[in-house]
Amino acid sequence: MAVKKRFPYKAALVACNGGCRATAACEYGCVACGLCVGVCKFDAIEINSFGVAQVNEGKCIACGACVRECPRELIHIHECANPIVVKCSNKDLGKNARKYCEVSCIGCGLCERACPAGAITVTENLSHIEESICLSCGQCAVKCPRGAIADLRGILTD
Repeated sequence: MAVKKRFPYKAALVACNGGCRATAACEYGCVACGLCVGVCKFDAIEINSFGVAQVNEGKCIACGACVRECPRELIHIHECANPIVVKCSNKDLGKNARKYCEVSCIGCGLCERACPAGAITVTENLSHIEESICLSCGQCAVKCPRGAIADLRGILTD
């Protein structure tokens, strides 16, 4: 088993909530192809019950193999110290994003306005969190009407 030797810890994150249920209808969603699972040498990724790749932060060493392998570019490396993340990659207009996914970001900007640190911007109809600025207060996750912003620790959004 790998031992993390740096701080802050980093791990892969799949930017998809699974609201599209692994269908190809959402061109920005995970389709459970399993390529990331196959390339991970640390058994840190599995396909969950929603048909979405899910990373176990405790096993992931942030090597980036899954990032390079994902055909839809849904996986990126994030700072584990910040549990507030955007779990969506959909850049469609809100009305189109709603068609294919139950929890898609619709680019409404409520999260951007709720963030006391100014860590969130909405570009191309999608929220982005600047991890180096984020306070992890969770106000954005609470305000998100679609559940596209998640608290990975489950404290604020469950």
